[in-house]
Amino acid sequence: MLTSFIEGLLCCLTSKSTNVVVPVETSEPADGFEFVEVKPGRVLRVRHIIPERPVVEEPTGQGGSYSCKRKITVYRNGQLYIENLGDRASGETKHYQNGDTEPNSTVEVELTDSAAGDTSAQMEQSQQPRRRRRKPKRTVIIDCERKISACKGTHSDVALFFIHGVGGSLDIWGSQLDFFSRLGYEVIAPDLAGHGASSAPQIAAAYTFYALAEDIRLIFKRYARKRNILIGHSYGVSFCTFLAHEFPEQIHKMVMINGGGPTALEPSLCSIFNLPTCVLHCLSPLLAWSFLKAGFAQQGAKEKQLLKDNNAFNVSSFVLRAMMSGQYWPEGDEVYHAELTVPTLLIHGMHDKFVPIEEDQRMAEILLMAFLKVLEDGSHMIMMECPDAVNTLLHEFFLWEPATIPPPKKETKTRPETAKTQHDSTKATDLAKVRPATARQASPNCIKEERSGS
Repeated sequence: MLTSFIEGLLCCLTSKSTNVVVPVETSEPADGFEFVEVKPGRVLRVRHIIPERPVVEEPTGQGGSYSCKRKITVYRNGQLYIENLGDRASGETKHYQNGDTEPNSTVEVELTDSAAGDTSAQMEQSQQPRRRRRKPKRTVIIDCERKISACKGTHSDVALFFIHGVGGSLDIWGSQLDFFSRLGYEVIAPDLAGHGASSAPQIAAAYTFYALAEDIRLIFKRYARKRNILIGHSYGVSFCTFLAHEFPEQIHKMVMINGGGPTALEPSLCSIFNLPTCVLHCLSPLLAWSFLKAGFAQQGAKEKQLLKDNNAFNVSSFVLRAMMSGQYWPEGDEVYHAELTVPTLLIHGMHDKFVPIEEDQRMAEILLMAFLKVLEDGSHMIMMECPDAVNTLLHEFFLWEPATIPPPKKETKTRPETAKTQHDSTKATDLAKVRPATARQASPNCIKEERSGS
């Protein structure tokens, strides 16, 4: 603590930043580590593992598909209205568009057709009639078909991308990288700029969301396969969402671990990270203790060792301040997330003090196809606290595929025959009901004739 205070004081006096992070001095890849220059002077460390495995081609016709149909309407007061449309509702979508390419400018969402007549009568009687139609600010129609299949470690066209958040490094994924590489998966995990062993430019503009997202985009284009699965943690979830929007055909599945709600990013004006860098450096021991208390369900010697071994929350004060102030992403709102059609698994640690569970629940509601799993024994760093449970959830999700629904054409062919059979059986039943009645009517005559003959 005293050392940090003295270094921070010298930083204020000399106007120089302290504890600058520089990349590891190496020129050749070792233990699966590579150094990629995404821009001149901007080098990222990437762990890339391609295990030796028998190549198994994906059989054609495997997996299942699901229909992605929804209508997203945003009104000028900020209200969001989402309709998940089925096959029956597709005609309603065309009716709203009135045959035009662009959606209709007026859509009625508050009133139903059955109550329209009664409401109109009440409006005529009312002295202050209310408006029945509102003009939407924006309307988005999604209509596509996605095919989802199981992603096994023996499939050469599958790649797993692991993206960490603020203060982390690729080392926090150590358990996941080892587990899935042993199963035969190709894994890719980069260090963000200023984190781990990546270069740390001494300019705040190098740590904005758009600068980091461009780095991740270049890394993805370099290592991407046909079917790619994104796994993000905390701030890294935003970069996964960005990639899912940029490359919807290449992103097969996505995993969000304690990623928060579907809200646009905007830096807080009243935050401790707005303090000068030298002051943050003086407070670095306190910040590390606060992160340990909020990021882990238990704060013992084991958790402290995990932070040390996995190089978590070990960034310079300058990088930390620039990362927090650079989280500006106005496009990443609820509409942006609602447009995603990628199947998504959300994992939340019950004891997470950074991300409330309500935010992940809201994310699950906005996404088209999402599965929320809550682990009671974990917190924000759940992949380090409960690696076995997280690995099991991830592997089950990778192998998951939607159930194949038989085509409805076969049913339509059998319906006329079934209807005809039912009609014939009904007719036969009616005849059977008539015959006993006829016999009962004829029996008195027979009795009379016998009596007369006697």
